[in-house]
Amino acid sequence: MPLVRIDLSKAAAPAVVQAVSDTVYEAMTSIAGIPANDKFQIITRHHVDELVYPADGYLGISYSPSIVFIQITWNIGRSIDVKEAFYAAIANGVSSKTRMRKEDVWISLVEVARENWSFGNGEMQYAPAD
Repeated sequence: MPLVRIDLSKAAAPAVVQAVSDTVYEAMTSIAGIPANDKFQIITRHHVDELVYPADGYLGISYSPSIVFIQITWNIGRSIDVKEAFYAAIANGVSSKTRMRKEDVWISLVEVARENWSFGNGEMQYAPAD
C-alpha cells in the first residue's frame, strides 16, 4: 500500500535511480512488512535549482547537490523501532550501492488510515470491517 515519491537530480545516472528505487522497495518488504509486488513509485528528476535544501546544513547534517528526497505514504501503525531500522536500511543501502553520501538521503513518512487507498476500479480495497 505505500506510495513512494523519489525526487533527485537530473544528473543522477540511471543506475543510481534504479538503485534508490530498489533499495526503498527492499527495505519496505524486509523491514516494514510490505507485501511483495506492492511497488508503487513516482520518480521525478529535477534541475539542480529545483532541489532546495539549507546550504548551511540542518541538525548538523550537510547536504550536496546529489541530495535525494524520498517521501513515503503508507498505513499508520509502525513502531519507532521499525521506522528507525527502515531509515537506516535505506540510507545505508543507497550509500553502498551508489556511493552517495548517507547525509544526502532525506526521508519523510506520511501515515494515513487504511481506508484512504483505492488501488483501482474506484473501490476501497481496505474498507473497514462492519
